[in-house]
Amino acid sequence: MKQDVRKLTFDKLKDYISETGLPAFRAKQIWEWIWVKSAHTFEEMSNLSLLMRAQLAKDFDILPISVQTDQKSNDGTIKLAFSLHDKALVEGVLIPVDDRMTACVSSQVGCSLSCKFCATGYMDRKRNLDPAEIYDQVVEIDKQAKRHFDTPLSNIVFMGMGEPLLNYKNVLRSIERITATDGLNMSPKRITVSTAGISKMIIKLADDQVKFNLALSLHAANDVKRNQIMPINETNTLKVLKESLLYFYQKTGNQITFEYIVFDNFNDGLEDAEELWHFVKSIPSKINIIEYNPIAEAKYQNTTADKLEQFADFLKSKKLIVNIRRSRGKDIDAACGQLANKK
Repeated sequence: MKQDVRKLTFDKLKDYISETGLPAFRAKQIWEWIWVKSAHTFEEMSNLSLLMRAQLAKDFDILPISVQTDQKSNDGTIKLAFSLHDKALVEGVLIPVDDRMTACVSSQVGCSLSCKFCATGYMDRKRNLDPAEIYDQVVEIDKQAKRHFDTPLSNIVFMGMGEPLLNYKNVLRSIERITATDGLNMSPKRITVSTAGISKMIIKLADDQVKFNLALSLHAANDVKRNQIMPINETNTLKVLKESLLYFYQKTGNQITFEYIVFDNFNDGLEDAEELWHFVKSIPSKINIIEYNPIAEAKYQNTTADKLEQFADFLKSKKLIVNIRRSRGKDIDAACGQLANKK
């Protein structure tokens, strides 16, 4: 099988151009077609000769993703099922709100972490996505934003299928291409990578001095409860997680976002809110309280409106920054925790 040309670094592409005896400036032209113009075929590269396009097609592939299906929610949320070159499927979501257009992208086909409340967690992990496959999701969701709302993407969240930090190299490479001036030229400050909590990889993010935002899916602030819903906590305890998050902040200066889903009669009491306060108070952060979106595979239900407000009010009384995130796209299984390749 030929190599996807998008797996080449610019230096490797320059080497190829040199070896084929072509002028050096051709490398920059090809690079721009690939990453700025998001070309899906060599035939599109109209400022290259027919002979050169044929040579590229002989030596390389371009393996773009394609939109298999799209669904639009009553609230405007759009869910896309993407078909990959090997026929695997992943999902991405466009979330439109008043002040921003957010793309929620996937980083793996399936997931290996088995979080008990998440539909993707009940799927097997088939493979990691390549950087170009992640990049293509952003390009396609941006097209949807422009087509339906006449507005380009403003934000990207790695909160779709998979655990981004278990596909570390490819996720960082995709963000490099998304933020590069010879890529999509988006600000890293508008990108958030969400993790279930892989401590050693959070430390690696810090050491790599990343510029994007980090979110932690917390959902319980004591180990007993978190172990029940997130098996990853058994090897990445809250104590270890806190140490890695503090290290991340010290190295990058970026505050952490804590995501906390409130489950009815599980983690929604005032004692749970107090545990959360004790966990986050020493970490510069904000808290997103998220409504739960029930799935067929799990027994959990969303908390009541009263309990949710009491929970948030307690945290606000402790001078924490708290946002309540209302679910979007529930009617098309596009909301947080619902992505499982269902139509």
